[in-house]
Amino acid sequence: MTDVSIVERSLSASYGAFIDNAFRPISGATFPARNAATGAHLADIARCGAAEIDAAVASAKAAFPGWRAKTPEDRAACLNRLADAVERETPRLMMLDTLDIGRGLWETGIDHAIAAQQYRYFAAAALTHEGWNRPIADGFLIARREPYGVCGQIIPWNVPAIMAAFKIAPAVAAGNTVVLKPDENASLSTLELGKLIAGIFPPGVINIVPGFGDEAGAALTAHPDVAKLAFTGSGEIGRIVSLAGANRLVPVSLELGGKSPNIVFPDIAPAEIDAIVDNVTFASMYCNGQSCLAGTRLFLHDAIYDDFMERLVASMRRIRVADPTNPFPLLGCLVSEKQGRRVQDYIAIGAAQGSLATGGARAEVADCGAGWFFEPTVFETTNDSRIAQEEIFGPVLSVIRWSDTETMIREANGVRYGLAAGLYTNDLKAAWDTAERLEAGNVWINNYFNLAAGSPFGGFKESGIGSEFCHETLNMYTHPKAVTIQTRVKPAWFAPKI
Repeated sequence: MTDVSIVERSLSASYGAFIDNAFRPISGATFPARNAATGAHLADIARCGAAEIDAAVASAKAAFPGWRAKTPEDRAACLNRLADAVERETPRLMMLDTLDIGRGLWETGIDHAIAAQQYRYFAAAALTHEGWNRPIADGFLIARREPYGVCGQIIPWNVPAIMAAFKIAPAVAAGNTVVLKPDENASLSTLELGKLIAGIFPPGVINIVPGFGDEAGAALTAHPDVAKLAFTGSGEIGRIVSLAGANRLVPVSLELGGKSPNIVFPDIAPAEIDAIVDNVTFASMYCNGQSCLAGTRLFLHDAIYDDFMERLVASMRRIRVADPTNPFPLLGCLVSEKQGRRVQDYIAIGAAQGSLATGGARAEVADCGAGWFFEPTVFETTNDSRIAQEEIFGPVLSVIRWSDTETMIREANGVRYGLAAGLYTNDLKAAWDTAERLEAGNVWINNYFNLAAGSPFGGFKESGIGSEFCHETLNMYTHPKAVTIQTRVKPAWFAPKI
């Protein structure tokens, strides 16, 4: 594990926009990056706006013809080299993310492993992203896929390494160039990624412009030379990005929020309960609960409810709330005071609408006075309560009792989101039937968060448009072109000489 002080010393004092493989001098305002747990100042980051976006888009536009002309093998080689660099730098980068966003090292290490995997996956996928062809009368039809051009991409703060990889890898694999805006709450590891990119990719292929959403983000989504938009974040901002794309008639892919059901059937054996309790705990508390995928609504069957709840409460109370720089599994702090107060407000709402089973209070952690730490919190409630309907983005689990399958399915689907779902059963028919009926882009049976490279990741309903993490993603970053070739010109027939 890399020491905190070593990582802090490795940072630049300030970061401007990363354009043409170099950081631009800062000429305007900045905002601070701070340690989420201690409040310590880490670096100053340029508060970029329209001028920096213009420069980054111009750079990406100029680089596009050359990058597009590269063979898939050449693009794949660059992505594999970036994966090598991320793996080499993971001890430093994972600590950096832990300092910046407050998540435990055990999690941020996984983030960077997934990021490297994502670069490698799309390096391979680029080699097999082909069109199709067939003969036609007196000729041949060739259908190919071509990149859009400059892609404007905006990512959130919860898993910056994964989010950057999810956006960059498929876009450049398909031959596009990129202008990426990281979230102002978590820009450091993405900007540090720029240092690795500079030694691998041609200038202008990948540009990173930090700043606020209503400044840099708005300028990026409205830019006339951006040919494709991609966004991960809240549904509210997703609507704004979607509208910006509609105004310019450019394609938009969105990965938005979730309020995912996690369903326990009554046929599980007594010997399996503790393992399922552990997976349910992980599903709701991973990423400090700040995950769109989190299993935040637990549907627990009446026949096993009391025993399961007793074990679940005990499991939650065993979680260590601690300084996120510790190496063991733990619950760290939320990313910011704003997010902390949001979660605090929802806990108050939950106390008024449901029964608090455990947690509910802020936790004090030595030497981490600035951090918004919370005890793992579990409410017993109903599906129509606000805490069961609205995305909280914190370590809060709503437990809902069920006995009738039809009612459970209706309530599991009874939210505006449809990103993920989990279920636990030994009945194969019940598992398959339930998976088919759940309105979710990802359904995990007997193991929550079971993401595999190449598995489509995208949501139904208000959870988004499009799929990431899979070969299909390359189609989101390209459009088809049909070319027909005739072996000879047909005899005149439309207006022949008489």
